Amino acid sequence: MPIDPIFYFAAIPAVIIMGLAKGGFAGLGILAVPIMALGMSPVEAAAILLPILLVQDVFSVRAFGGQRDDSILLRMVPGAVLGIFAGWLLASFVSVAAVEAAIGLTTIGFAFQRIIAERRGVPAAAARPWAGVLMGAVSGFTSQIAHAGGPPFQMHVLPRKLPRDVFLGTSSVFFALINWLKVPAYAALGQFTPQNLKAAAVLMPVAIIATWAGTILVRRVDGPRFYAIIHALMIIVGAKLAWDGLAALM
Repeated sequence: MPIDPIFYFAAIPAVIIMGLAKGGFAGLGILAVPIMALGMSPVEAAAILLPILLVQDVFSVRAFGGQRDDSILLRMVPGAVLGIFAGWLLASFVSVAAVEAAIGLTTIGFAFQRIIAERRGVPAAAARPWAGVLMGAVSGFTSQIAHAGGPPFQMHVLPRKLPRDVFLGTSSVFFALINWLKVPAYAALGQFTPQNLKAAAVLMPVAIIATWAGTILVRRVDGPRFYAIIHALMIIVGAKLAWDGLAALM
């Protein structure tokens, strides 16, 4: 059982943020690994968080998974499988910093474009069938390489303006599947050590409570305000990714 106070100082806020993200405030979760990395290596932080994510996914899917858009999942999940495999295969050749910078800058641009378009009342263009497969692959790839699968998923799904709970249900099922698909890669890399699993078990009660709280809070936010929050979170997340990536490249 971890006894270092620095571990809890970094891990508890990270798990709470991740729980709120799984509870419905999509985008926040990407901040969890960097916060936990204040007290340990990023690789170790990600390995501790993955078992917690798998449990949180159960709660988020139970809360929202009944309302989902299966047509989106049928296109994006096969793409995500290919993306995760490509990320695992190319991990030693791909610059994490470059991926973060590219996704971050693209996310910021997309969020501002959607905010301006919605204020002008410009409808989003209909997505082509292959776009779901492509963005699913990008989401799987960036999730495997840089734990940044959320922005590509949101770029494809947000313009559809799904009802709030349908968006949340689709997102919860998609990322639950992605997280399970990442388990073999983490196991092959030897990341599920007894120490990491014990640390995850210690944090699990906080994670469950935070996820439950997120599902309650998000239901108090109406549709337009929910999408405004998601766009704002995309800008914050995009800025964080761009900053980390560009700083590492310089």
